Amino acid sequence: MTTALTGGARQPASDLRPHAQSPASAHGNARKHGPFHKIVILGDGGVGKSALTMQFVCHEFLDYHDPTIEDSYQHQVHIDSRVAHLDILDTAGQPEFATIREQYMRTGEGYVICYSITDKRSFEEAIEYKKLINRYARVDHIPIVLVGNKSDLEHLRRVGVSDGEALSKEWACPFHETSAALRRNVDVVFHDLIREIRRKEHDENVASLKDLKKQQSKTQKIKRVFKEMFKK
Repeated sequence: MTTALTGGARQPASDLRPHAQSPASAHGNARKHGPFHKIVILGDGGVGKSALTMQFVCHEFLDYHDPTIEDSYQHQVHIDSRVAHLDILDTAGQPEFATIREQYMRTGEGYVICYSITDKRSFEEAIEYKKLINRYARVDHIPIVLVGNKSDLEHLRRVGVSDGEALSKEWACPFHETSAALRRNVDVVFHDLIREIRRKEHDENVASLKDLKKQQSKTQKIKRVFKEMFKK
């Protein structure tokens, strides 16, 4: 069942719908109290996506695997002395939910791609998730954090730290090995993702400003040309 979380309590989404805000209202409030960011959690089934998200939002550990269809969480954090409101979508890792998952890839601002260090196949699937993001997001720079979860199970390790580091270097994104069970490196994953989103927004604003200045300069040149023509 789809669920949502607000204020640390988990409730069925159907119970929240009568009180849900419209997108315009939600974004209006975000402008008043800080930016609103949609984050999508991706990864193979059983890698600990839900456990990671629950630790971040509620400081609780899920010690069982309950296959997710879709869970949504709202959480407010202060990162680098700035407020950020997060809408975190925990997606299904099972193949039968691929169509649902792809719908959300189109709307995410940032992505956490998870694998388990105890499962080589989940690492290979992480690469496939990145390809899907590239296909559906359709932007030049996509804010991503790569996560190798279950670092507390070192005795079962099948994916080396160097493998994650090499992949993150190829993707030009932050990489962290985490333990949802021990709450190790959980916060830094989401904080780094917000920093990546902010960096992208900053770069886009700078690029837009440069384009505006170029256009203004071009307009001024045209005005000067016409002015000289009429003088003659």
